[in-house]
Amino acid sequence: MKNKTDLRNLTQKDLIEYVESLGQPAFRGRQLMSWLYRPGISQFSEMTDLAKDFRRILAEQAQISQFTESIIERASDGCVKFGFALHDDRLIETVLIPEPDRNTLCVSSQVGCAMNCSFCLTATMGFIRNLSPAEIVNQVCAVDDFLRAQSTAERIGPEKVTNVVFMGMGEPLNNLDNLLKALSILTEQRGLDLTNRRITVSTCGIVPNMRLLGENCDANLAISLHAIDDVTRSQLMPINKRYPLEELLAACRDFPMPKRKRIMFEYILLKGINDSEAAAHELARKLKDIPCKINLLPYNESPGIPYESTSMAHILSFQKILMDANYSVFIRNSRGTDISAACGQLAKQKEKIIRSGPAKS
Repeated sequence: MKNKTDLRNLTQKDLIEYVESLGQPAFRGRQLMSWLYRPGISQFSEMTDLAKDFRRILAEQAQISQFTESIIERASDGCVKFGFALHDDRLIETVLIPEPDRNTLCVSSQVGCAMNCSFCLTATMGFIRNLSPAEIVNQVCAVDDFLRAQSTAERIGPEKVTNVVFMGMGEPLNNLDNLLKALSILTEQRGLDLTNRRITVSTCGIVPNMRLLGENCDANLAISLHAIDDVTRSQLMPINKRYPLEELLAACRDFPMPKRKRIMFEYILLKGINDSEAAAHELARKLKDIPCKINLLPYNESPGIPYESTSMAHILSFQKILMDANYSVFIRNSRGTDISAACGQLAKQKEKIIRSGPAKS
């Protein structure tokens, strides 16, 4: 028996083509899209405005995937880390960062990562495989379900995910086709109905795919920069040997985006490596003709990774140099460090996965 088609892998356009292949009119694809992401709907029999014969055909040939098994770890600051088991027993991690006015979800795009950045714990996994569009989208769906199940007293932010950042496991632009499909589903009004301005895709600098991203969606772009000279950046991020700084910054200048938008440059401060005053001045010089803002990240130390965090006083001095050069500069407040959910700390912990029963907390 052939594998069933997972409808959560399909954009609305794909769904229209799929139902037409089954002899149905195009509007059935739009109806399906409106049902697939409705809370509490997991069976075709529940899609009451579809003809019974069509529902029977769908039950025979299609499926609606979802994450039903997970581990849940709560941090003291309210962050929640989810471990989701995939169909092949792989594990991905997703982090919810709740605030009173928003719920930001840090999602994964791959199992592991091939970029081998020397400061990142995920790099120790190596690259295993890309996530499908459904596996990306289902992270949001599962966390939405988690939030809806919370009581008002438990919930810090709204009752659904409001912001999505592709800053979890993997390099999103090395999974571009599936990423674009997932973005289409996330922003489709009949899908998860998120706005592009609340979605950010972070890349370490896959230059050829940056423009393709900008031409195909309006999501925000973040660049993991972390150094301002090729020698240092190549030591921290081997991808720099393939796409060196000048090529990366040229791609940023050429990135298609509305005038109101700016690229976010992310810069992890590592003690004695990239945190000097000279580095701050050079960063200001090299970014001066790119519409941007800068996010300074205190380093989250991890066992076995040979870097130390910079003092907050030093970070503030670095920030002042950039602000004096008229940049908007933010210092990211690390969240979830006590459960290894902060930036650069995501890595599968296979022994923790629960293989049967509902999600635990």
